[in-house]
Amino acid sequence: MIDVDGVISLFGFDPARPPAGRFALVDGIPHYLSATAGQHLRELAGGFELVWCTGWEDKANEYLPLALGLPGPLPYLSFEREVGRAHAHWKLAAIDRYAGPQRPLAWIDDALDAPCLAWARGRRGPTLLVSTEPAVGMTDAHVARLVRWATEAAPTRGQT
Repeated sequence: MIDVDGVISLFGFDPARPPAGRFALVDGIPHYLSATAGQHLRELAGGFELVWCTGWEDKANEYLPLALGLPGPLPYLSFEREVGRAHAHWKLAAIDRYAGPQRPLAWIDDALDAPCLAWARGRRGPTLLVSTEPAVGMTDAHVARLVRWATEAAPTRGQT
C-alpha cells in the first residue's frame, strides 16, 4: 500500500535546499516529486503487488506512472469519507476490503498513527507499517526494509 503525499510527493522541506526531485502539475496543483520514487517503486514491484493507498485514488494513475517511469496503472483504493470516523484512520476500512485479514500487507505512509499501529498488531496476516518523513519521502533504507520483510516475514506472497 503506497501513499503519495509525503512518500512520493514531498512537502515541508526547506525551499532553499530542496531534496532531489522536480515539480509536476497535477490538476493544476504543483507537487514536488521525489527523484528516486520511480526507481524505488520499480524495485519493489519485483516482490510486491503495488497498490495506491492515497487520497488521490484513481488520479494517481492519471499522473504518476508516466511521471515516475512505471510500466502502467496500479490498483488503487477508494475511500469512504463518513462523518463520525474520528477514532479510526480514514484508510483502514478500504485497506481491509482490499487485502482481507490474512494477506501479507506492507503500508508506507507519512501519516501512520496509533490507530494504524493497533490495527496492524490486530491483523492475522503479516503486516509491516513503514513511516516516512514528508520532506524526505521513501528512501533506500525503506526499500531495503520492505524487501527484507517480503523475503523473511511474508513468504506466502503468491497466496491471496
